[in-house]
Amino acid sequence: MTNTTKKYRFLLIQAFDLPAGSKYMHRATDGPKESRLMNHETLVDILADVDWELHRGPLTTYGDWPVESREEFGLVAAGRLPIVREACESGKFNGIVLLGGGEPGFQESREIARPFGIPVVSCAFAQMHYASTLGNKFSVIDLTEIHNMYYYDLVVRHRFDRRCASIRNLESPFPRPPHTEGLIPRKEKEKILRGERCEILESAVTAAVEAIEEDGAEVITFGCSGLFFLRPFLAQRLQALGWDVPVLEGYQCAITLAKSMVDLKVCASGLTYPPDRPKKWRRKKVF
Repeated sequence: MTNTTKKYRFLLIQAFDLPAGSKYMHRATDGPKESRLMNHETLVDILADVDWELHRGPLTTYGDWPVESREEFGLVAAGRLPIVREACESGKFNGIVLLGGGEPGFQESREIARPFGIPVVSCAFAQMHYASTLGNKFSVIDLTEIHNMYYYDLVVRHRFDRRCASIRNLESPFPRPPHTEGLIPRKEKEKILRGERCEILESAVTAAVEAIEEDGAEVITFGCSGLFFLRPFLAQRLQALGWDVPVLEGYQCAITLAKSMVDLKVCASGLTYPPDRPKKWRRKKVF
């Protein structure tokens, strides 16, 4: 780490790492941390006062393609936990940010980090909380049917089912065997930057407008982190159509939420994540 005098000392952990040579690689894995962090150019200001490191995340054990199913999320979640524990025990960090829209291992990581007094935040969790402060209801623009239903569970787990207007499905999966075609976020982003038509952006615009007009959404968020690159472009398109609607993405929300927890000197509640032998315990848990 280059500057230990900074107030915020964060470890950003990728959701997973694909084996070298994978033909399904969807982000840079070599080079400086800035080039390996997706959409870094949109995070420069937020990270300016943060001394941060980027971890590649756990190597996938199910195959060499990006995670989408519950089984795959479960496997990478287990692989993430030793990384979180090592980071907490190192004493180098005062905040941990779990990257990835599906936040694998989030609850377990909070349990690990709580005795160290280190806040752990994740993208879905942070987006939902910020979205609920900006409007009555939010909608999620997401990648595929299988990921939609996994994310549906996250909405319920975080108790935002009454604040979530809908999950709108673009049905635009990543390449995975036996399918060699699919969404490559960096290639779609390059199209937009070149001024070319980008079908995933057009689909997102349509989905967002439908969420506003038909579902009652007042804030737009994203499910899979592979769609986070769309945030500035979608926000601009909606504004041009006359919709004054906030558009959020998970990396910005998660880093900002981690900062606020450090500022407040809080992490997760010891009642929510009790230790093995708590000094005080509750005889009954009510709903």
